[in-house]
Amino acid sequence: MGNNECMQVHLVDGTYELFRHHFALPSRSNSDGMEVAATRGVVMSMFNMLEEGATHVGIATDRTVDSFRNELWDGYKSGEDLDPELGNQFPLLDEVLAAAGFSVFSMIEHEADDGMGSAAAKAASDKNVKQVLICTPDKDLAQCVVGNRVVQFDRRKGQMFDHDGVIEKFGVPPQSIPDYLALMGDASDGFPGLPGWGAKSASTVLGRYLHIENIPADPADWDVQVRGAAKLAATLQEQMELAMLFRKIATVVTDAPTFTMIDELRWAGPRDDFAEAAARIDAPRLVERVAKLTQTRN
Repeated sequence: MGNNECMQVHLVDGTYELFRHHFALPSRSNSDGMEVAATRGVVMSMFNMLEEGATHVGIATDRTVDSFRNELWDGYKSGEDLDPELGNQFPLLDEVLAAAGFSVFSMIEHEADDGMGSAAAKAASDKNVKQVLICTPDKDLAQCVVGNRVVQFDRRKGQMFDHDGVIEKFGVPPQSIPDYLALMGDASDGFPGLPGWGAKSASTVLGRYLHIENIPADPADWDVQVRGAAKLAATLQEQMELAMLFRKIATVVTDAPTFTMIDELRWAGPRDDFAEAAARIDAPRLVERVAKLTQTRN
């Protein structure tokens, strides 16, 4: 890196990418008959990122679908209905990405979201880092946005959200995102929120009070206009414990194990066993592509 001042760090949700490619790409098997299309798609996408100029890349993945959150809430998303053709690629993705020279944070107790949130907090604390891009459209990660220093980037849509962008999109600042999800629920993660509360009521109330515990118990004390305020306030008082549990579930952990030094994220070429890994995902041409990339970097 010639000029450390310009260092950008890209943090990617490898599991999200795996799911996305699994449903977007036609099936493809390797010589052992194993489905590899999604893994192949993710690895190619990561090389696209490097070719577009990314230098420091960290990829968080889920080694299993279950995490500590499954013990907090019975309905939380689990691996029960996971297609084995997709599930079998979880460890494969980790192995191929590591062979390709990427820094991979494989989460067991935690989730990929926690890996990205933790890596973002760590990277942002390094004075040589100019900006951290959390590359996922997942609304949970909006809580990790800090000013213009840690931003959320939807690579597919080319949209970037800084602190003001989060407020514009959700009606609440980053620190209120866990409260917002707790009240309105998050179907993709499997918790329902509180009855009657939706995106509009949650964002209006939290846009004013920021956190659940700051919302006045008596709706007469609310100084924002919300339809059905009396009922919403009553529900919140009755189910406050549940709201706090959902907030805990929606809060991204920021101290999960990721990397030690920022330089570990700098992509400096593949490992010696990359040709073997590329063959496993039926992508032998990647060897030549990665050789060209390595030449331009060194």
